[in-house]
This record gives sequence, C-alpha cells and structure tokens, in this order.
Amino acid sequence: MKVLFIGNSHTYMNDMPELTRRMLEDSTGQPCLVTMLAYSGRSLKWHMEEEYFSERFSILHGGYDYCVIQEQAHPMGDEPDTIVNAGRIIELCKKVGTKPVIFETWAEKRKPENQQEMNRRYRELAASQNVLLAPIGEVWSAAMEELSDLGTDLYFRDGEHASAVGDYLVAMVLTRTITGKLPSENFVETFDFVIPDSNYFIPVKENVEDETVTLPNDVVEIIRKYIMAQLGRS
Repeated sequence: MKVLFIGNSHTYMNDMPELTRRMLEDSTGQPCLVTMLAYSGRSLKWHMEEEYFSERFSILHGGYDYCVIQEQAHPMGDEPDTIVNAGRIIELCKKVGTKPVIFETWAEKRKPENQQEMNRRYRELAASQNVLLAPIGEVWSAAMEELSDLGTDLYFRDGEHASAVGDYLVAMVLTRTITGKLPSENFVETFDFVIPDSNYFIPVKENVEDETVTLPNDVVEIIRKYIMAQLGRS
C-alpha cells in the first residue's frame, strides 16, 4: 500500500504519517509506504497554486493507493476555496485510481463551537465528491472529555495542534477509514517529536527512538471505543 499525505502542520506534527504507516501495516499485515507534502500554515489553495507541479507529479506518477487531503484549519479558510482546490486534487487522484481521503480536522481548544462547522464542510465535501471521509474531528470532540478526566489532553500546549495522544487518535481514525480495521490492541506506541519546553517547530527530536512514547492502556481503550462508536466495529 502507498499513501500520500497533503496538508500542513496538522499533518506533519509528531511525524503522524509514519505513525499511520505503522498502524496500517499492523492492521493489514501488508507493507506500506507513505510520502508527505506538508508545509506549515499552508492551505490547499497554496498547494494547488505555489506547489501545483509537485502535487501533480506526485499524484499522477507516484502510484499511490490513497491520498489524504488536509485543509487549513486554524483559522478555517474560505469554503469555496476548499471546494475548488480539494476538488482539483480529487480529480487528479481519480485519473490514476488513487482513492482520496478527506481529513476532517478538529476545532481549536478555545473555540469548540467551530467543530460543528468543520464537520458540515468536510462531510458535504466528501459526499459531493463521493470520496472517503476520516471523521477525526468528530471522534476527537467525542473522546476529549473522557480523556481529560484521566488527565490526558489531545491538544499540544498551543491549543491547536495535536499532542502525542492526539496524533495517535488521528492515525487510528485514518487507519480505520482506509482499511476498515483497527491496529491490534497491543499497539500502544505513538510519537512525540517535541523537545520539552521548546518551540515545536525548531528544534525537534531527530532520533526516532527519542520520540517514541508508550500510552497507558486506559487511554488507548478510550480512543478505540470512540472510533468504533463513530466508524463501527472492526
């Protein structure tokens, strides 16, 4: 399996595509390759204007099975721009048999009221284009309170990006969306590439072993429970 990720920091935070790759391999027993085109703060409009030739080449010649499409989230961009530019990416994917996956983001911690609008936008986009939707924001908002009761935060300290736990949830929703399965129950590792007390952009940890984190079983069980509630049991 080959998966292309297009997005911004909500895609590259904590090396989430690599975590997804490992979950995909665990859930299917098949090898997986991931590639990422993700740039800080960028929208799909930017991708299809400034980086169009990279996107075009990667999609048309990369031989990808899936393309995960993540739009700018904080703040949300203009909906017509999302529709047009996601549509252009989806059209390229369909030319070569790549299955698009819409990455539904989560609202800022301080603006939970934005989640409903995100849900509407991405559900309508996925339905209108007849493509897969990864309902990450819906699982995130549903699981957040119970995880908080355990002292576990899905958010990074800026209240916008994902923590290591948040990206574990993201990767697992993507895995379930793509494969129809969850990774095994003993898959409890995630990544945290942030150096404590530093700005997360520069520097970050450069050794994979240093960023590997083992999650408590009760945290994993809660995340699996809400994914199964939203996406059905595997």
